[in-house]
Amino acid sequence: MNRRELLAAMAASTMMAAGGRTFAQTFPTQPLRIIVPFPAGQASDVITRLLADRISPAIGQPIIVENRPGAGGNIGTEAGARAPNDGHTLTIATAALPISKLIYRRLSFDPVTDFAPVTRMTITPLLLVTSPKLGVNSVAELVEFAKKNPGKVSFASSGPGTSHHLSGELFSALAGVKLLHVPYKGSPPAHIDLMSGQVDIMFDNIVAVGPQVKQGNLKALATTTKTRVPTLPDLPTMAEAGYPTFEAVAWFGVLAPKGTPQPVIARLNAEFGKALAVPEIRQKLIDMGAQVSPGTPEEFGQFLAAEVAKWQPVVQRAGVAID
Repeated sequence: MNRRELLAAMAASTMMAAGGRTFAQTFPTQPLRIIVPFPAGQASDVITRLLADRISPAIGQPIIVENRPGAGGNIGTEAGARAPNDGHTLTIATAALPISKLIYRRLSFDPVTDFAPVTRMTITPLLLVTSPKLGVNSVAELVEFAKKNPGKVSFASSGPGTSHHLSGELFSALAGVKLLHVPYKGSPPAHIDLMSGQVDIMFDNIVAVGPQVKQGNLKALATTTKTRVPTLPDLPTMAEAGYPTFEAVAWFGVLAPKGTPQPVIARLNAEFGKALAVPEIRQKLIDMGAQVSPGTPEEFGQFLAAEVAKWQPVVQRAGVAID
């Protein structure tokens, strides 16, 4: 590269940086769309709408929450990956995101590298819940029943490749029992069949399933975190139930399409951070059983990479693969 070419490249770089700063100062210039790749009423939807209501007045633009469920979250996630990278379309990420990267063989997008991390929002426990009609009152009783009825105990999930699905596979492997996986298009329809006894058990987010447990519609046997859940202090952990290596949590974060200008990412990160710091918002999330857990875009990116590494051996052991 000669001197003239070098100076031209430096000038172009300076103009791009200045353009990015200018764009960030005027951003957003239109309503924001947040794609939730799961049905309305699921934990990811509830948390997103709670924060969107707070962020919208702060940015001076409406925020449209769009539910696009299906294929374990991949339909909505792909739409988010293909959206313009101007920061006006965001996608909610869940624990299903890194798992999809591991189990789907023919995705037309990369669930991790086709996005720019914005922030993690919350971490929440999963609960092992059963239909009251199953008649078991502990994890030990469930395992005993499953061993006496191999292949007859069914576990629901909100879709193939979700944390609900992989948690069931992990439990099956650790307990040495054969369970029947029944995938649904989201948690709400699974809950209906679980309460009626058409399916037997489910690992689901405490935000989504906690109210049904408190109302007595479902029975909680254990939490998947290392320590007990403050809102359910009498509920044992899976470790206390005899499975010390069992740990699985749900989490929710925000992604933008790859190539979104960094100043815009920083603005979005700041707005979500401010909303998560509001005392009323924090308390609502805590009451749901969620742990507020924001951070920088870089920290969220590192977390996503660690999640891929965490679930890879589980996927390999379970032999889960989807075309």
